[in-house]
Amino acid sequence: MTVSADGLPEAAAAGVPAPPPGLVVVGYFDQPPTYGINRPRGADSWLFTWTTGGRGRLRHGSAEARAGAGDLVVLAPGVPHGYGVEPGARHWRFWWAHCQARPAWRSWLRPYDAGEGMYVVTPTPDMVRGRVEASFRRMLADARWTGTEAPPPTAPGDAPGDDSVAVAHGAAARELALCSLEEVVLLTAGTARAQPPRPGIDARVRRAEALIAADPAAPHTVRSLAEQVALSPSRFAHLFTRQTGQAPMRALREARLRHAARLLESTDLSVERVAAASGFASPFHFNRVFRERYGRPPGAYRGSGPMVGG
Repeated sequence: MTVSADGLPEAAAAGVPAPPPGLVVVGYFDQPPTYGINRPRGADSWLFTWTTGGRGRLRHGSAEARAGAGDLVVLAPGVPHGYGVEPGARHWRFWWAHCQARPAWRSWLRPYDAGEGMYVVTPTPDMVRGRVEASFRRMLADARWTGTEAPPPTAPGDAPGDDSVAVAHGAAARELALCSLEEVVLLTAGTARAQPPRPGIDARVRRAEALIAADPAAPHTVRSLAEQVALSPSRFAHLFTRQTGQAPMRALREARLRHAARLLESTDLSVERVAAASGFASPFHFNRVFRERYGRPPGAYRGSGPMVGG
């Protein structure tokens, strides 16, 4: 969380330079209370920190944050910063990465702006922390890839040794490492502030809606959805219809049509392939229901520009 308490502990290494902006450097540290870094001129690269144990404290210009397990704190370039073990904590165990952020990441981080280019992404749900940890392990392995053989494997659950650091020298290794870091950004920023549940909607109905939205092309049925939420088919259909105002299969058809519309807007797939990818077995049926829903057939819709929001 963002804090306004006074000063980090005096840095054990004042003015330690950050890596050059063109490099991708990733590491894993478990540091004692004496650890601290101070960069009065900031860095030319972005710094990402993901805490897995203990407590850290970071300062970026006038913005400050405490970091506990599951917190992603990101520092943008060009601002004086410092960080270290939080006073009173026994250690700070964390992943870190210096790199140039991909432009698309800024929109994901923007809701977590704590001021002066500091982004504090918290709280990250427990359900994604293992995946985030795996992404950092993969980033460390991919940064060491030579490009002449298969990338180094990463064993699930294996923790790197303390003070592990890797520099991605090759272009392919850098891009692979950044792909893993992008996964970290998406997983944390996409889940730390989940939309609050709609009032009055049963959790089992929300779960069924989420299953439909996540994969509308899947062969969902009333029975399969009911099994996923531990209800009988009749009870599930009644509850879903009463709370959402439409039957489960009608909701599924609407989700499939929205999915198809987005594919038409953003890809050059044929109408037949869009139909199949959206869960419609018959292109003829797809054309008919799509025209009923959007007022024009799929081919004409594609040429008219986006019409589906969200």
